[in-house]
Amino acid sequence: MSNRPLFIDLAFYGLAALFAGATALWTTLDSHAQWGAVAFGGYLPAAICAAILLAQPGPVWRRRAFITVGAALAVTAIPLLFMAIDRAAGVSGRAQEEVLVVEASGVRLLDTGSPYLHADVISALPDPLLGYNPYQPGMALFGIPAALFGQHWWTDARIYFLLAAAACAIGAVRLLRGGPGSSPDPTGAGKGPLLRAVQATFVFPVCALTFATGGDDMPVVALMVLALAFAHRERPLAAGLAVGAAAALKLFAWPAAVVIAFLMLRGRDTRATDLRRYLAGFAVPVAVTMLPVLAVDARGFFDNVVAFGLGHGVVTSPAQSPLPGFLVAQYVPGGDLIAPALLGLAALVIAGLLWTRPPVTAASAALWCAAGLSAAFLLMPSTRFGYLLYPVVLLGWWLPLRDAVAGTVTGTLFQGLAQDDEVVDELEEETGLGPSIAVEWWR
Repeated sequence: MSNRPLFIDLAFYGLAALFAGATALWTTLDSHAQWGAVAFGGYLPAAICAAILLAQPGPVWRRRAFITVGAALAVTAIPLLFMAIDRAAGVSGRAQEEVLVVEASGVRLLDTGSPYLHADVISALPDPLLGYNPYQPGMALFGIPAALFGQHWWTDARIYFLLAAAACAIGAVRLLRGGPGSSPDPTGAGKGPLLRAVQATFVFPVCALTFATGGDDMPVVALMVLALAFAHRERPLAAGLAVGAAAALKLFAWPAAVVIAFLMLRGRDTRATDLRRYLAGFAVPVAVTMLPVLAVDARGFFDNVVAFGLGHGVVTSPAQSPLPGFLVAQYVPGGDLIAPALLGLAALVIAGLLWTRPPVTAASAALWCAAGLSAAFLLMPSTRFGYLLYPVVLLGWWLPLRDAVAGTVTGTLFQGLAQDDEVVDELEEETGLGPSIAVEWWR
């Protein structure tokens, strides 16, 4: 048996420990420093355990899985819990602004029926930035516990971001690992790729840091993954509901919804039915969360989601990482127009490519989502390095999606269908027979 997976684990945990240590020492953000100090004590023991396993003969998958779960708790759940407890006790600097914004929007949603303030009200606040809520209306639901019961560690919005993301990941694992039921299936994804997906979502430093300090992006990307898993199992209504729930939280999910819609067109006999079911599922959570708010406060939605998102708020967005879109907007003459134009051009190019060669499998749809969102984050005038967690998680889940697709091809052939069967041909064109070399390398 190859030791390659253990060497990958060792390198992964070792580099993550260096990242956490550097964050603890050199960041200027209190919440990030707190995460780095705690997470270093999670990554380093995980690296040591991986090194010990290298010296032990025989199957080690269960022990690798145990290390992964322990590392996820140590670098994600425990720092989050510590900061939530400190914050409830009155310690400042234990949460990023988005946590405060989501919880305040939950209060406003219960009081007024809208999670938004108008621009003129925001401009009169001592800290106008905290008055803006750039999220879709559904995000305010994560602030409801704090609005109902006050500020306690267990009402912190980050707790519910983590629980929602974990529930989606568990659902995706069951869909990709099992067949029609929940038992393992020969055509499901292998344990190794699924372990890599869990590492990407809950252990990768950018994701763990986001969970502990902010967390609002994690349920969004987890719902995208769940939608892709449902799409792989040919459940278009459920896929639509999942990605629709993500779109009800944040605009970042809408490009993924478009990609999955193209995926629904891959069939030859049922594509119209699949697309209708998918769109119906997508419309439900979006309509339920958006229409009531638009009915009572369309101006608040425009001021917060549209105007502020386009850089026309009373304050500028703090998302100013030096990525290409931000640098063009800031330092190139006319950059405030050039950067959005480049973003629009990239969107048109991707849309054209999707139209000419739509994804055939959920695995290729995951790659489309990762590529499209990466292009968007690189070219957005207001952007953050942290947004790159989206392609990281999507690429992590590409491994089990790809493995499950390859298993489906092989399983279908073994059932005695002809090699030139249309469905099999489409899958073979997308994946080739059997598990790919890329998937095998990462097991």
